[in-house]
Amino acid sequence: MADSVEIPNLVLASASPRRLDLLRQIGIVPGVVDPADMDETPLKGELPAQHAARLAEAKARAVAARHPDCFVLAADTVVGCGRRILPKAEDDKTARRCLKLLSGRKHRVHGGIALLAPDGKLRTRLVTSHVTFKCLDHSEEAAYLASGEWHGKAGGYAIQGLAAAYVRELSGSYSNVVGLALFETAQLLKGAGVHGE
Repeated sequence: MADSVEIPNLVLASASPRRLDLLRQIGIVPGVVDPADMDETPLKGELPAQHAARLAEAKARAVAARHPDCFVLAADTVVGCGRRILPKAEDDKTARRCLKLLSGRKHRVHGGIALLAPDGKLRTRLVTSHVTFKCLDHSEEAAYLASGEWHGKAGGYAIQGLAAAYVRELSGSYSNVVGLALFETAQLLKGAGVHGE
């Protein structure tokens, strides 16, 4: 693991402990963590990729108003099955519905990333990973639901946990599926002159 360096003028606009851990993995510690806390309801007709990109930018802008002299990094992760946006699973029923939909199918995980500079310049990336689940039998589904690991997760699963055993194939960024595409984030920060060296 890289030596972590705190960047005082970098704000992470996220409540996700996973995103903070991922940044630490590449040696970056934001000086401030300030979640945007906003309505994440999809707009009518909004596709999964559009939803991820819009929310990442909206979160960055909302938090930047509170930190005018800082770089604000925001992200959003959306699980899409076809044109459908899967919800964050907050209850057993939603998690079960997500698992049944993903079982035996390929789906996409869209990661929107936005970096807003103090001068108002916005840099964005949209990263898409393709994930294929095995067909889940009743006992696998029941065991995963009983674990509670799905709670608060987009699409009702966490690839870095027990659900890893159900992923038959993954194409694209693994860290994007966890919650933040690290290569693209590092490039955005570097391009804006934000680094921990």
